Amino acid sequence: MTTNFDWTGRVGDVWAEEWQRTDRSLAGLARRLDAAILAVAPHGGTAIDLGCGAGGTSIALATARPQLAVTGIDLSPSLIAIARERAAGIPNLAFRVADAQSLGGAGADLLVSRHGVMFFDDPVAGFSALRDAANPGARLVFSCFRARTSNEWAVAVDDAVGNDVPPSEGYTPGPFGLSDPGFTADVFARAGWTEAEVQSIDFTYVAGEGEDPVEDALGFFSRIGPAARAMIDAAPDRRGAMRESLRAMLAARAADEVVAFGAGAWIWTATAGEPA
Repeated sequence: MTTNFDWTGRVGDVWAEEWQRTDRSLAGLARRLDAAILAVAPHGGTAIDLGCGAGGTSIALATARPQLAVTGIDLSPSLIAIARERAAGIPNLAFRVADAQSLGGAGADLLVSRHGVMFFDDPVAGFSALRDAANPGARLVFSCFRARTSNEWAVAVDDAVGNDVPPSEGYTPGPFGLSDPGFTADVFARAGWTEAEVQSIDFTYVAGEGEDPVEDALGFFSRIGPAARAMIDAAPDRRGAMRESLRAMLAARAADEVVAFGAGAWIWTATAGEPA
């Protein structure tokens, strides 16, 4: 599904260790996505959660639709292990390690994803594979980030650690890979998806909270996202300065035992066309 992000190894392991803080950061979006999924979800048949991570979206769907067989897939064995533990006792829910582009004729009636489909090396090939895994008329519902400039957390973190982010030119797999709605709509059309609709979502991205929200947010951003990647790549004598700059930015954001930022996402829905 991706070569830029090693979900099967180190990156997946880190996300598994950070799943609670990651879910917290996206909780405001998750509520809106879950509602959009339930608006089109059948009461029976099969559904697949693509890049399911620690299983939050799968669990919400399976709980609300007990007659729908839900399978969450992810490239990370560590994330799948956590998802299975969280979902113990939900009879219509299963998880497995799998690549979304290798589902073949899965015959899904619903495909969903929370931020799990922005990493295809070739998005047209990726979404074509998803269409092939779906029954004609099946619905696709997923979320992805809007532009970096619509996500205050990303801009603030990049500024704090000195990331020089060039203007986006074309598609690059990653968190903002599907931020251009015109590009995404064209991918759908070329990949055999019809009736595409998009909704713009603003939400609060909670990076830290509790008795010491600054240190909580610092720990999170030091392991997940652009600051983490920058510090890994930096020379050892630069990492301390980057960390202190990040801490100062987060301290300036702290209020009422929370460090939070504005964030923006798209929620897309589309319908699987007839096989090519």
